Amino acid sequence: MTGRKTGETPVRVGLIGYGLAGSVFHAPLIAATEGLTLDTVVTSNPERQDQARAEFPDVRLAATAEDLLARADELDLVVVASPNRTHVPLATAALEAGLAVVVDKPVAGTAAKARALAALADERGLFLSVFQNRRWDNDFLTLRALLADGELGDVRRFESRFERWRPQPKGGWRESGDPAEIGGLLYDLGSHVVDQALTLFGPAASVYAEADVRRPGAQADDDTFVALTHRSGVRSHLYVSATTPQLGPRLRVLGSTAGYVKYGLDPQEAALREGGRPGPGWGEEPEELWGRVGAGESPLTGGGRPVRTLPGNYPAYYAAVAKALIDGGPNPVTAAEAAAALDVLEAARRSARDGVAVTLS
Repeated sequence: MTGRKTGETPVRVGLIGYGLAGSVFHAPLIAATEGLTLDTVVTSNPERQDQARAEFPDVRLAATAEDLLARADELDLVVVASPNRTHVPLATAALEAGLAVVVDKPVAGTAAKARALAALADERGLFLSVFQNRRWDNDFLTLRALLADGELGDVRRFESRFERWRPQPKGGWRESGDPAEIGGLLYDLGSHVVDQALTLFGPAASVYAEADVRRPGAQADDDTFVALTHRSGVRSHLYVSATTPQLGPRLRVLGSTAGYVKYGLDPQEAALREGGRPGPGWGEEPEELWGRVGAGESPLTGGGRPVRTLPGNYPAYYAAVAKALIDGGPNPVTAAEAAAALDVLEAARRSARDGVAVTLS
């Protein structure tokens, strides 16, 4: 792979965007990763420029992506953490400048565009990865370990929820009804729950979805359900909502011998928002939030046994990126995997619009 980093100097990273994704997730995780250095932040917003300087005194600033790419020879990796509609053009420009690229999810608005981006990276021999950090959530890591140990038998149904209670829209591009913005919960939180389901249980054979706009003044879907039938026979029921006054379990996984139920979100996002940084005890949660494994009784009435939740580990994503660029290690999330998730999201959008199940080839 051309563009791989050699020598003892760290991988120099240019970060495009310093909103929620850039400032809360990418910048702190890049700065905490051995082998990476946050070289430049791109934002034209003066307040965000001041924020970046305060948090990373040595960082350089650029007002535009064009300014950054004009000195591509001073960088090794570009991270695209700007609004969804800009992901493909900015990633394309970075690849054409000869740089490795990480793109926040969703990598594109369609699977075809994601595959075209992957083809460009392959043609140039460049690294291209998609930031699907929820593969390193504490509940997901714990469930993978339970499945590897055969604790649940054969899984029959996987239920996954990202539910919130936000009765008033916040506005902004994420809630825009303009298709060009790639907003709405299906493509936002849905990118996570679909990716997790495919990672655990393999390709989907069919997709059924219901998507609603519930809140007055909302423009994009804010209450969405997606049902997948995997080729493996597992059924995934996936819920993403901003209109849920009583939150359901984060995971409810039903197998032939036992089930696993877990309430509460991984603590890493909240910690990052509050200024926390990876270190000792990162990603741990208290025992009272552990999930339970059992059969025949609700975990809320004492059924089953508590299972320690493995620590969440978002830093593992960028550690894998660094290893891939320095040592030729595997890509932690490929664009092909992201395209497969977009196949499902596109099918879900068609299903919700037409009221039918969609078969995937």
